[in-house]
Amino acid sequence: MTLHHQTKTFLELLASRGEPPLEQMTPTEARAMIRKYYVASEHPIFSQRNIDAGGVPARLYSPSSEKNLGLCVFIHGGGWVFHNLDDYDDVCRRIAMQSGHAVLSIDYRLAPEFAFPTPLEDCLAATRWAHENAASLGCDANRMVVCGDSAGGNLSTLVAQHSGVAFKMQLLIYPATDARCISESYRKNALGYLLTAPAMQWFYSHYFSGGKGSVTDPMVSPLLASDEVLAKMPPTFIITAEYDPLCDEGEQYAKRLSELGVPTTCVRYFGQIHAFVTRSAFLDDGYLAIAQLADAIRRNCAN
Repeated sequence: MTLHHQTKTFLELLASRGEPPLEQMTPTEARAMIRKYYVASEHPIFSQRNIDAGGVPARLYSPSSEKNLGLCVFIHGGGWVFHNLDDYDDVCRRIAMQSGHAVLSIDYRLAPEFAFPTPLEDCLAATRWAHENAASLGCDANRMVVCGDSAGGNLSTLVAQHSGVAFKMQLLIYPATDARCISESYRKNALGYLLTAPAMQWFYSHYFSGGKGSVTDPMVSPLLASDEVLAKMPPTFIITAEYDPLCDEGEQYAKRLSELGVPTTCVRYFGQIHAFVTRSAFLDDGYLAIAQLADAIRRNCAN
């Protein structure tokens, strides 16, 4: 298929701004660029508050005063280098209100200042804390899901693999699952569609800047985890985008899980690009994807 007409217009708008390619920026410059385009969410939320999740900053979104809600642990994207709680405030508000369950957004530390494995360790620590303290959050520890996009999808499935929490579901939005960057979609979508192949190399270079981890480490590339590990994954919902370097590896991950007997649904958004879910102000498909995610959370946290 061709690019969605809204996405084509969006990419033309971005190109007109004349920003340098990400790989030509420092992390500080990239973060400053992201902040320039921040717009506060106006989507209603019953309540939200910042909390300390076992030493990791986090934000709890509650859709109602009801107690014993399900809890979605949300881990944001940004290539392990940028983005924060505010950048995903709108997404988390919408997921909470549409699903009817609470969302805990994790503000893990970022590379290169805090390289691998620190971001993952923060997410594991916050998730385990949330499980142990769910009642204090008005939530049921037995009804938890984990969700994240891009690098957050990578961290989310690693949390599902290694936290020890029995999640009802994992929801992965165009997840980074293979740091080798060798899939066909890396070649087809290398340039011109927001996330580029050179940008992914830039992200990984900063993530590995501490000298730990490698592209074949299953703690970096969850696609390379053993059958034994992957067969224990919870039911899985994966969203991919046709014009995304990460498209193939997300679908390959879905295929491995399915072949190992994990109930898995994979939805490809044709005509879409990486990060379309967080661009819902411009792209209607972003709203549709959030509605899908929220519905999956509502159904899996129902009992």
